[in-house]
Parts: sequence; C-alpha cells; structure tokens
Amino acid sequence: MTYLLGVDTGGTYTDAVILNEGEDRVIASAKSLTTRPDLSLGVGRAIDAAIEKAGIAAGSVVMVSLSTTLATNALVEGQGGRVVLVFIGFEEAELARAGLTEALKGDPVILLPGGHTHAGVEAAPLDLDRLERELAALGPDISGFAVAASFATRNPAHENAARDVIRRVTGRPVTCSNELSAGLNGPRRALTAVLNARLIGMIDRLITACESHAQSLGIDAPLMVVRGDGALVSAELARERPIETILSGPAASIAGASWLTGETDALVSDIGGTTTDVCLLKGGKPSIDPLGARVGAFRTMVEAVAMRTTGLGGDSEVHLLEGLDAGLRLGPRRLVPVALAARDHPELVHDALDAWLALDAVGEQDGRFAIPMWRDAPPEGTSGREAAVIGRLLEGPRRVADCVRTKLELPALMRLVSRGQVMISGVTPSDASHVLGGLDSWDGAAARKAVTLFARRRNGRGDRIAAGPEPLAQAIIDQLTAQTVDCLLEAAFAEDDREWSEAPEVLARHSLLRAGLERHSGVMKIRASLGVPVIGLGASAPSYYGAVGARIGCRMILPEHAGVANAIGAVVGQIAMHAEGLVTSPGAGLFSAHLPGGPQRFNDRDKAMLVLEDALRRDAESRAQRAGIEEMRVSVDRDISEIDIEGHPMFIEARIRVSVQGRPRIART
Repeated sequence: MTYLLGVDTGGTYTDAVILNEGEDRVIASAKSLTTRPDLSLGVGRAIDAAIEKAGIAAGSVVMVSLSTTLATNALVEGQGGRVVLVFIGFEEAELARAGLTEALKGDPVILLPGGHTHAGVEAAPLDLDRLERELAALGPDISGFAVAASFATRNPAHENAARDVIRRVTGRPVTCSNELSAGLNGPRRALTAVLNARLIGMIDRLITACESHAQSLGIDAPLMVVRGDGALVSAELARERPIETILSGPAASIAGASWLTGETDALVSDIGGTTTDVCLLKGGKPSIDPLGARVGAFRTMVEAVAMRTTGLGGDSEVHLLEGLDAGLRLGPRRLVPVALAARDHPELVHDALDAWLALDAVGEQDGRFAIPMWRDAPPEGTSGREAAVIGRLLEGPRRVADCVRTKLELPALMRLVSRGQVMISGVTPSDASHVLGGLDSWDGAAARKAVTLFARRRNGRGDRIAAGPEPLAQAIIDQLTAQTVDCLLEAAFAEDDREWSEAPEVLARHSLLRAGLERHSGVMKIRASLGVPVIGLGASAPSYYGAVGARIGCRMILPEHAGVANAIGAVVGQIAMHAEGLVTSPGAGLFSAHLPGGPQRFNDRDKAMLVLEDALRRDAESRAQRAGIEEMRVSVDRDISEIDIEGHPMFIEARIRVSVQGRPRIART
C-alpha cells in the first residue's frame, strides 16, 4: 500500500496526517508544538508521531505536501527579515501608496532613475554604478532585496539588470516584482515584492526542515507546498516565491473542510494560535479574490482564495482597554501563553508570578516575559538600545521589566519582536481555557496565577477589573466569542449577493442585526441568522465554536479531524500553474506582445496574440513539468478590450492567461 503525508505548520502547532492513497481516508494524525527558531524539531516530532500511529513504513509514503500559516502570521504580526527596496523610475512620493511605507517599516530604499514607458520603451537609463555604490553602503543585517521598476511588466530589462548586480555584489536573495504579477500598479507590485523578500528566509527554513526530516526517515517522495489559491506547487518554486504561500494554511483548510464534510455551501472558519481565517465555500469551491490576497493591512497582487484573515486566535494578546469599565480586546499579536512558557521555564515563570502576586499593586509589565528566539548566536547588526536588550537576554528568557530598564528601551524590544528575534509571553485565551478547565495541555497552575494577576488591574474607577481568575477567564473567552462572531458576520455580508449600502464591518455591528440575532420581540419583532452553516476548524474550535453557533443562530459543523484539516487539505489538492501577459497597441496598426524577455512588435494583432500565447504556454508547461504534473490539462483565457469609434472597433489591449493543471507525480514503490 502507498500513503500520502500532509504537514501543516502553524503559529502554535505543527500537524501531520497520513492518508491511505487507495482508500482515500485518514488513518493517523498527530500534533506537535511548532518550535522556533528551529522548526525542524516540531516538524520532525509531528511526522514521527503520525507515522508511528499509522503503523506504516516511512518508505511507503509516496508524496509529502506542506501547508503553513507562518507567512500569513508574519504579515499580520509585522514580522520578517530586514529588506531593501530598489525602486526604479518612481518618485519618492509613490512610497506612500498601497501601504508600501508601512510594509517597509523603516527599511532602506534605493531610488534610481530608469524604468520603461507603458509601451515598454526605456524611459531613462539605469545607473548600475550608482546601485553598486548604494549596495556597498548597506549594513550586514539585510536578509533580502526587492526590485520594482516602472512598467516592468511591459519590459523587465531594468529589474533583471538590477537583480544581477545585487546578486553579484551581495549574494542575497532578490525578488523582482515582474516575477510575481503581471499587473501595472507599480507601488502594489513593489509592496508584493517587499513582502516576498521579507518572507524568503522563514519559508526556506520551513521547507528545508520538512525535506531534511523526510529524507532522514528514508522517504523518497516529492515535496509539494500549498499556494494561497489552494493549488500545489513544488518546494523549489515556493522557495523563490514565498509570498504565494500567504493564505496557504487557510486555502488548505478549505480543501480539508470540503473533503471532511462533503458540504458544498458553508462559511469555513479556521481558528489557529494567531489568526482566524474565514472563507465562503460555494458550490464546493472557494472564491478567488479578484483584487489579490489581503492579509492584515496589506493588499497584495497574489492570487489567493477570498479569505478574511483577522489577528484573533487562541494565543492572541489580551489588551485592557482604557475607560471607566476597562473592557477587553484580543490580538492581533500572538504571545506565548504563560502556561506554555511555564512548561519550558518553570522556575523563572513561577518565581516571578509569586513575587508579583505578593504585592498589591500591578506594574505595567507584570505578568510578561521576553523569550529570545535565536538558537546559537544572537542577531547581528544591532546597536544602541536594541543591543542592550539583546545583551540582557543572552542567558535566556527574563521578565520584560528586567530586560527593559527605561521607557526608551521598550520600543527597542518591540522592534526585536517585530523581526521575530524575541517573543513576548503573557495572558492569552489559551491561559483562560486552562483556568476554566477547557484546556489541559501545559502548566495550568501558572495560567491561573497569571490570570489572577491580570484580574488585579484597575479600571478607570480604580476598581479591580475582575473578582478573581474565573470571572476574568470567562470574560476573555466571551471576548473571543464576540470577535469571532464579528469575523463571521463581516465575511457573510462581504460574500452576500446583495449590494449593501454600508461596509461589511459596519453592518456586522449594526444594532438592528444584533437585535435580530438576539431574537428581539417587542413592538418590533426582529430575526436574523446566517443562511449557511459554519464549518469550525482548528484544534480549539470544539472549545469555542459552540457558543459562536448559538450566538449567530446557525448550524455549526465540527467535523472529525477538524484540528488537522489544513494538513488534510495539503494532500488532496492539485498543481496549477498560471502564466499571464499583455498585447498592447502603441500606435495605429502596431501591436506589442509583452514577452518575458521584453516586448516584440507586430503589424498583425492575431499574430501578436499567438506569439504571446505560445510563450506563456511554454512557460506554464515548463513550470508544471518541474512541479511534477503527470497529465497536464491546458486552458487559455483571452480577455480582449476594445472600444467603438464611429462604428468600428478599436483595439486597446488583450490579456492572455494560460493555465496548466493536474495531479502531482507521486513516487511509486
């Protein structure tokens, strides 16, 4: 018999499942904590446990497929490596568009003249000598480069030339914007390239961890990675374009939800440690976002499922809001639950909590710990306050108050957190679940102490925010329920066929809707509910989603294996490769086919389209072959734009998209 191995690495857990290829059923699943910074430990433990439970020989695994939420989580939390944007042919003011400045987070930008016109003609010469001088002045802490040139999708020559120089001078990974999208929006292409460059190191480490452990077990099988649109791609391609793995985990969860339940129309809600991801399953398929994947504040140009991702999960940070009543808010940042930190560092956590509880007043950073994420050597290229904070963490985790001596050092610590070099531990819904008995995975005693300490914080009236750990824990779980309801209602309004006069975020919180959900009955009788069931996924879904279903009046489906749906979805998908290009008309009777190597002109429109289509087909089929498709299905879509001038059609442009699909090749024993 032969078997398929699916692996999903999330912010908190790494899951592994074994599917019997012939019987198309799950025979074993396992979970292990995701281990940072060394992801190989968590990946290896999950794979080993799943294979042991299945009682199979590792060599009988014929395909390994990987999905992950690490890229999504990194963007939601603002993490990733330090990068440089090489911005060619743009004005500095254009950095403010498309959220590019926010995405850069103060990272360096090299502005160069150059780029091309909309017709693919060079707008200004590219100064490569100046680029070399600017590269030489950079520090050693740069992890990658993003290159975006004006109208690079019409002619990529300047992006390619800059890429070659950067690789020669620095040896660092380089992302060109034209490789990620055929769209014309330069700043959004630059944003997508910046995010891709920021994620390269993280995704490479994950893929290497999975490949290495599989090989060590004697698994001689191809490794596939789930893309954000639910299709599978080769590990090689995922390394080059990690941005395409954003929403990989959620996309896999949609496939897993459909496979597990057989439902064709439902809202799928997947709660992890860091995020909650909601998508509409309609007619058995998820819809694709026509504007490009949106994650947190960023709208990328990556094709992905139409998913609403919110920074809300079992490990979300609990915030105390200002005001007389001091309510709670969860997320978007993920913390290490105190219960988990205490499991790994019991003496530090318990001694600190006991000392804080012995005092009547609660300090601003009481109950919080800083945990370094480097394995061997501390991060390089830091100075000043960041270096001082790192120096205090060289011997391991400490109380936040012990590694931040002044208020000016707190932003330095947060910068280290944003780069993934340090994590903060504090109270989360997972700790609240330990207090209430819904979870018993880690150190429940530490969770109780931490929640007790948090309950002693004061509201605007000077009163304690809760009478004890149980009331506060319940308030945290109730807040998670409330924010999950908001996520589902926003997604429902966004996907509804009706064109509403207000935004989904406004409608989801409208007083009339709330009255309808509460089944108000007075002079007015109001009823509201979801029109489709909700499929709840994630390890903690059974703990939280019963209350969610009751609140919004819908059928809640919690399938068997809901906690490993992403890993299941990772092995039931197909490979899909797409190539897209344009034919434009720079003048009467002239037609430019914008080929990967640059524009080529023709006097005949149909000839230009045929040449472009042939080039795109070769590109898509080549990548599909590299990815391991056994039997290819090729489809071509032509979108021709014309306007009518005095009764005669005038050609504007033609967008051609070639798609190649098929099941991945599997190793035969």
